[in-house]
Amino acid sequence: MPEVFRIFGIRFYFYANEHLPIHIHVQNANGKAKFQVFPTIKLIENKGLKPSEIKLAEGIIEENKILIVKSWEAFHGKMD
Repeated sequence: MPEVFRIFGIRFYFYANEHLPIHIHVQNANGKAKFQVFPTIKLIENKGLKPSEIKLAEGIIEENKILIVKSWEAFHGKMD
């Protein structure tokens, strides 16, 4: 599973056999979550992350949206 980056103890990654819409998985010591990244950022699933951790992860995704999409496309191919 390709890791896009790790920041503030949160790991941002996707799986090799992913599907649309473009999304990212996040994980820290408390749990994990999944966010849709494109076309809009939206929490899809949360398993154990605190509300403050979700908010932090969402902000990091917003700031790195272009990097995440480019990493997805580099691994999975361009999504038209």
